[in-house]
Amino acid sequence: MRLPTVADVERRMPRPDDFGSRARGTALTARVGSALGIAFMICFLTGLWSHVQYATPAWLTLSPHPTQLYRWTQGLHIVSGTAAIPLLLVKLWSVFPRLFIRPPRGARALVVEALERGSIAVLMAASLFVLASGTLNIIGWYPWEFSFRRTHEAVAWVAIGSLLVHIAVKLSVIRRGLGEPIDDAADDVDPADVDPFDPTRRSVLRGALLASGLAVLLTAGQTVPALRRVSLFSVRPGDGPQDLPVNRTAKGAGADRTALDPAWRLEITAGDRTMSLSRDDLLAMPQSTHRLPIACVEGWSRNATWTGVPVRDLVALVGAAPGGDVVVRSLQTKGAFASSLVVGNVAKDDRTMLALELNGETLDIDHGYPCRLIAPNRPGVFQTKWVNRLEVTT
Repeated sequence: MRLPTVADVERRMPRPDDFGSRARGTALTARVGSALGIAFMICFLTGLWSHVQYATPAWLTLSPHPTQLYRWTQGLHIVSGTAAIPLLLVKLWSVFPRLFIRPPRGARALVVEALERGSIAVLMAASLFVLASGTLNIIGWYPWEFSFRRTHEAVAWVAIGSLLVHIAVKLSVIRRGLGEPIDDAADDVDPADVDPFDPTRRSVLRGALLASGLAVLLTAGQTVPALRRVSLFSVRPGDGPQDLPVNRTAKGAGADRTALDPAWRLEITAGDRTMSLSRDDLLAMPQSTHRLPIACVEGWSRNATWTGVPVRDLVALVGAAPGGDVVVRSLQTKGAFASSLVVGNVAKDDRTMLALELNGETLDIDHGYPCRLIAPNRPGVFQTKWVNRLEVTT
C-alpha cells in the first residue's frame, strides 16, 4: 500500500473555487464585518466601564450620577455581545473558502501570509472565547477554575487589539467591498448556471441582521422590562422574592443563620469611636425612600423601591465627617464580595442607604435581611447584603 504523497494531498484538498455559493464575496463580508466591528466596539467599551467600576484607578473618582448609568452600560454590553454572535458566524461562513488558498511562493510572501493568518487565528480564538465565556457568565455556569472577570478582560484586550490590526491590514479590501453593490446579478452570469436554492448576498445579509436582532429580542428582557414577555430566553425574567432576582442566597453565602440571629447588631466605627445598633434602632431612625436599580454584570437589572437609613446619617453617629470612604462588611462567609468600599462622594449621597425594606415589605433574607447596602450607579455585587459593620476609613 502506497502512502499518500504531498501531491496526492494537494489534489484532494478543496480550493476556494470549489465553494460556488454566489452569496460569498467581499461585498457581503465587508458589510457583515462592519456590523460585527461596531457590536464588538460597543461591547468592549461598555465592558471596560464595568472593569473600571470593579478596579477604579486612584486618579478617577466615580460619581453616583446618573443613577442608571451602570444599568444602561451593562445592558448594552450584553445586548451588543449577543448581537455579535450571529454576525460572527456569518462572517466566518463568508470567508471560510479562503482557508484553502494555496500558500504563495517565496520566503517573504510566505512570512507575510503566515503573519496575516496567525493574526486572524488570534482574532477568531479571542472572539470566540469572549463571546462563549460571556454567554456562560450570563447563565451563571462557570466550568473553569480561573477568574472569569480578569480572564475575560485580558482576552477582550487581545480580541480588540487583533481586530484593529485586522482592520488596518484589510482596510483597502473593506473599502472595496463596501463600494461593491450588494445585489449580485452580474451581466456575465448565465441564469441557467444559477442554483435557485443558492441564497443571494442580499438575502444572507438580511438573514444575518435578522438573526442578530432576534437574538437580542429574545434575551434583552432581563434588562428591558418592556420586553420581558417576548424575551423567551431571558435568564432572569424577574422571578425572585419581592419581584427581584437573586444571584446568591443567604444559605449560599453562609449567612442564613447569623442573619436571623436576634442578637445581630450593626457596628459602626471611625477611628477609636464605635457604636452598636440593633435593627429596631435602625427602624427608629429617620427613614429615606428611593427608587434605585440593582444592575449586575450578567446584564440583568431591575428598578425597586428601597427604604432605609442613609449611610451618611449612620457615620455621623460616630462623629465622622461626611465625604469619608466607608468599608461595608457582611455576615457572608462563602464566596466573593463579602465587603465593598463606598467612596466618599457616593457615601454622602442621600440615596446611599442601608435598606431595611424592599418594595414596601420587610427585606427578604435572600435580599440581605437584616439590612443591605443600596447605592446609585453601582454594580450589583457591590450592593453588599447581610451588612453587620461600617468602617469609616478617611
